[in-house]
Amino acid sequence: MASFASAPGTGTIRTGDGTITVNPTQPYSGLVILMHGLGDSAEGFADVAEMWARSAPHIKFILPTAPTRPVTLNGGFPMPSWYDIVGLSERSNENCEGIEASRDTVVKIMEEENKQGLAYDRMMLSGFSQGGAMSLFTGLQLPAEKKIAGVLAMSGYLAGAKQFTLSDAGKTTPVLHCHGTVDPMVQFPMAQKTEAMLKEAGIENYELKTYNIQHTVIPEELAYALEFIKRNLPPDESCAVKEKDVDDMSVKELKAAIMKGGLGKQAVGLVEK
Repeated sequence: MASFASAPGTGTIRTGDGTITVNPTQPYSGLVILMHGLGDSAEGFADVAEMWARSAPHIKFILPTAPTRPVTLNGGFPMPSWYDIVGLSERSNENCEGIEASRDTVVKIMEEENKQGLAYDRMMLSGFSQGGAMSLFTGLQLPAEKKIAGVLAMSGYLAGAKQFTLSDAGKTTPVLHCHGTVDPMVQFPMAQKTEAMLKEAGIENYELKTYNIQHTVIPEELAYALEFIKRNLPPDESCAVKEKDVDDMSVKELKAAIMKGGLGKQAVGLVEK
């Protein structure tokens, strides 16, 4: 059984599995999946998603939380992680146990949205650090029928090189890679190697945008990222997902509709079994 909670006066819904959904204030015609970094959760970027949503009310944001697993880099201590990290060197990032399973989780979210009527080319993958790596790994390997609108990686890198193959669709998928030049965690040379590797593989639209920051994000970067999102997912009513009849809604969908109507208190206690 999953319980639901939401922020007062917003369309933000939290489910028991750690997923946060920031619902738009109008029928949505775009989706951004935003993934957190190592040891964090969806909560770490919930405020960013809500800020972006206020400027892009036609976009729905979904923030999943990674499964908790032992992380070799941190002495085997269990923490939310999209895949195991053995070390920070280029060689140690060739094999990332769990990355393919996490990719499948992300693709499943996309498939569920597609079933609701949203085209894949109206979706975007984004993330910070390990979440940025997931965005690159997942978004740039998709087949033509699931080609997305773009990939946004903040302080990320290309992980799982041995399991990665740039697809034909990935070659023409727009990528914005924001990175700090003094990042002590995911050091800037890793970003440069990611860019070089992908360009050598044939990617056509890859921007590496630098900032004089460490392993973090800043307002200037988030504003630039938002412009990338809005440019590649502009409003398009012809692509908007039409709301279902109440009788056809799941509890999660019903609660979202109630929240949009400004009747959040009426949704208290709703559960999905």
